[in-house]
Amino acid sequence: MNHFTTNLLVLSLFTLLTACSRLEPTNRTVVPSPALQHQAATPAGPQIFTVKGVVREIRPGNREVVIRHETIPGYMAAMTMPFTVKDPGELAGVGPGDTVQFRLNVTETDGWIDQIRVLERGEPEDPRPVVPEVRVVRQVEELAEGDALPDYPLVTESRRRIRLNEFRGRVLGLTFIYTRCPYPTFCPRQTRQFVEATERLKERLPGTPARWHLLAISFDPAHDTPAVLRRYARQYGADPERLNFCTGEVIDLDAITEQFGMIVARDGEGFSHNVRTVVVGADGRIRRIFIGNDWTVDEFVAEMVKAAGAE
Repeated sequence: MNHFTTNLLVLSLFTLLTACSRLEPTNRTVVPSPALQHQAATPAGPQIFTVKGVVREIRPGNREVVIRHETIPGYMAAMTMPFTVKDPGELAGVGPGDTVQFRLNVTETDGWIDQIRVLERGEPEDPRPVVPEVRVVRQVEELAEGDALPDYPLVTESRRRIRLNEFRGRVLGLTFIYTRCPYPTFCPRQTRQFVEATERLKERLPGTPARWHLLAISFDPAHDTPAVLRRYARQYGADPERLNFCTGEVIDLDAITEQFGMIVARDGEGFSHNVRTVVVGADGRIRRIFIGNDWTVDEFVAEMVKAAGAE
């Protein structure tokens, strides 16, 4: 055996021994450390979030509540969804329309809310009426001063059903608005002036509400539900004993606005419209039709007082 063969044999034996020393037995069991064993056996705890939202519905049994909630950062987008409560007592004193804060508890297999707290009392939402694209309208005659006010059914912000004929024997003021109107010299101005006129008339025509009344009629029933109108009235500080905000059926609202010479055309989310404000005498006949939006509170109050026979 020469020197070269000897070196080759030694190198081969070394390589074989080194490789064997790295081989793992096929039946070897890997046992985790005690710390890892404990971590694997412990289930993940619940995720807890503090959330705000508006109550839409409390379902029968008082164990499920539908809430339109805000975005929950890192967990869920804003949406309307039902939540369960473990204790029905959590919902005591909570009603539709209330703004609430609550704790949301979420595990791998369950979710519920608790610690519900009312932040602000609200009004329950009304179902939105479906307004058809093609409207059926009445053929009506335009009204003039001296004509009798037609009778139409309406619904107030407090969901009370009324008819215009109910106000016979009282002086009645009417104006027409919609709550989404953004321009300050149109619907917001009509509303502000009716609120101011209410306070002036309390001084000029004192006594019970049976003497006079004001109605602001919305021509946007698809949006201006009683709940929306009630929030709007509160926003302006209206006195519901003297001034009501009303909605009604589309066919009736189209008819009465047309009879007073109004042009109401949908324009995106809003309306292009002109303005009418009306004073009706206690005999049910139209005493004055203010055309446009430049009438003053003094002028309107003076017409109401004259119609009441106080001057």
